[in-house]
Amino acid sequence: MKENLRGSLWIDLLLPETFRSLSARPERLRELVAGRTGPLVVVIDEVQRVPQLLPQVHALLEEDRRLRFVLTGSSARKLRRTGVDLLGGRALLRSLHPFLACELGASFDLGRALEIGLVPLVTQSAAPADTLAAYASLYVQEEVQAEGLTRNVGAFHRFLEAVSLSHAGLLNVSSVARDCEVNRKVVESYLEILEDLLLCFSLPVFARRPGRATVARRKFFLFDAGLFRALRPRGMLEAGMDLAGPALEGIVAQHLRAVSAYRNDDSQLSFWRTRGGVEVDLVWYGPRVFQAIEVKNASRVRPEDLRGLRAFHGEYPEAELLLLYRGTERLRLGEVQCLPCEEYLRELVP
Repeated sequence: MKENLRGSLWIDLLLPETFRSLSARPERLRELVAGRTGPLVVVIDEVQRVPQLLPQVHALLEEDRRLRFVLTGSSARKLRRTGVDLLGGRALLRSLHPFLACELGASFDLGRALEIGLVPLVTQSAAPADTLAAYASLYVQEEVQAEGLTRNVGAFHRFLEAVSLSHAGLLNVSSVARDCEVNRKVVESYLEILEDLLLCFSLPVFARRPGRATVARRKFFLFDAGLFRALRPRGMLEAGMDLAGPALEGIVAQHLRAVSAYRNDDSQLSFWRTRGGVEVDLVWYGPRVFQAIEVKNASRVRPEDLRGLRAFHGEYPEAELLLLYRGTERLRLGEVQCLPCEEYLRELVP
């Protein structure tokens, strides 16, 4: 961002001196802005740390329409909790996501992405595994503990491990509560914390027409496949569990979610699952796209892999049916297009 905003007034609230100064006297922002000449872009990094700056930003925008503010943050919880001015109607909301395959170009490696994810901090590290482990604990220590979001940090650690088992699956809150030995309401509050810290997302079931009865629960994903790997329990009992399958589906989901956000085209991501267990992993639907996507961590396509897509096609014949797999050949099996997953990801361009 600094490369694209050279010459801007940069206010980093992670710096202790800057944080103390503006926390004590938020109106000092006016003095900093007034001290600059010419067209001005003001970047306030981690704005949620000093929510009292937002009324100052609002007033400055009203006084001088030449000003541009870029406000970045990693959590909306503190802003909502303090009830501050959220600049309704005067600011555009944009999300930054982990790297896309098209952004990395020739350096994108699907196998590596499944192991360490696509968070820039991790992928650009000389020791990505260590950085990923530190990243997973960073939010607990700095965001959860420092902000006092939960009184029992140990229980929250157990919750993170338990909820990682639901990655790319239906979220059963009661089951997670039993696994981490807290009650259901506590788990619901923990899930709110994860969402506010932008560490997870969930998908609704796709139901545009009355047809087969579908499930009511949402599908849960951690926001990056690397975080899923870092939080997933590792021991003798978990040694035989499939990690690559959920990680691969998560990589596809985070790509589609990012592309939808960057295109800003009102497309939405969901999934489809009947009460009888027939499922399509992902449904990407919008004004210009309607894809039903099955993700398989296998080098070959089996006839049974197409069952969910064909059932979906019976109710939504307008949909493009895609099966993404780890093979290298493009195949056409009836109405289903089978594509190498890495090739599909590389072609997703906002």
